[in-house]
Amino acid sequence: MRSESKNRIKSARTALSVLLWLCAAGCASRHARSDDTPIRYYTNPVYAASMPDPSVIRYGGYYYAAGTTGAERKPDGRIFTLLRSRNLIDWEELGGALTPPFTDPGLQYWAPELTSNNGRYYLYYAVSGNEPEKFAIRVSISDRPEGPYVDMGMPLIDCESNRFTIDPFPFHDTDGQWYFFYARNFTNATPEVHAGTAIVVDRLLDMTRLAGDCREVVRAKHDWTLFQAHRRMDVYGSTFDWHTIEGPCVVKHDGRYYCFYSGANWQTPRYGVDFVVADHPLGPYSEGGDHPRVLQGIPGHVRGPGHHSIVFGPDGHTQYILYHAWDAKMKVRQMCADKLEWTPEGPHCVPTDTPQPAP
Repeated sequence: MRSESKNRIKSARTALSVLLWLCAAGCASRHARSDDTPIRYYTNPVYAASMPDPSVIRYGGYYYAAGTTGAERKPDGRIFTLLRSRNLIDWEELGGALTPPFTDPGLQYWAPELTSNNGRYYLYYAVSGNEPEKFAIRVSISDRPEGPYVDMGMPLIDCESNRFTIDPFPFHDTDGQWYFFYARNFTNATPEVHAGTAIVVDRLLDMTRLAGDCREVVRAKHDWTLFQAHRRMDVYGSTFDWHTIEGPCVVKHDGRYYCFYSGANWQTPRYGVDFVVADHPLGPYSEGGDHPRVLQGIPGHVRGPGHHSIVFGPDGHTQYILYHAWDAKMKVRQMCADKLEWTPEGPHCVPTDTPQPAP
């Protein structure tokens, strides 16, 4: 009897040990599954339809993006493709952003730029005239980020009344002051600087008025920014080796101001992104690089990346460049997204066309 009792006790202890082990293993397994969230991947482009010059900004839980439409209209009759996303990867089209301010169907509308101030939403853009090299920057407003945006009835006048002003970028500094970066033409050339389109900055008195004290940010000094050699421009009565620096995008990082820009001919795979840096938004700025140090194409994979925005991803820490690049046939400029890295040599981004971890 005593032996049988001992055996029953031993068997019960063994069964209990097995039961406790199975419970622990099951709990551990459930815990591992709950924490082991699968990594999601994406492959560029993140928006495969036409989306040149993407302006991307975050309002609350959504990112909004606006892209150039040229002389075309969206199905709703408006101008500029407007998108929305929660994660920078999955985008839904909201229609057109801007109610057409003019009836002429031949006018070109370029480079929309989104921002907000005091609970209202602004869309800056450039519109052509009917004369060569004629573009003016204008501003529109909406009570909702989804628009529609309505033109405010006046252009923002360059301090030298330049006939060609494009690619607006309003920048709100941490002290509350607004600045306005944009591109305009320079016809003068010296042994140190090329004629062409380049970037200036002015202060904004309010969201629709410039102070009229523009400063040069960066001029073309390197061969990689060549737009076209021996370009005849009758409006200026001369022929130029014309260089282009455009598409400003300004970021404050570690107390300094980085003005990113796109250079070269946007119609070619040579297009790329470089930067200059200053201790104040009005400069003076460092010189640009002798090649596109931030973002450049990869032959056979990435063609003509540029004219971008920089935003923080959903984690609030990782920065991403949202830029356009050509499809394989060089017919459509699509929107792509890749990480921006800050290195000892400055900001840098490697464009990708293979699967990447999603933001």
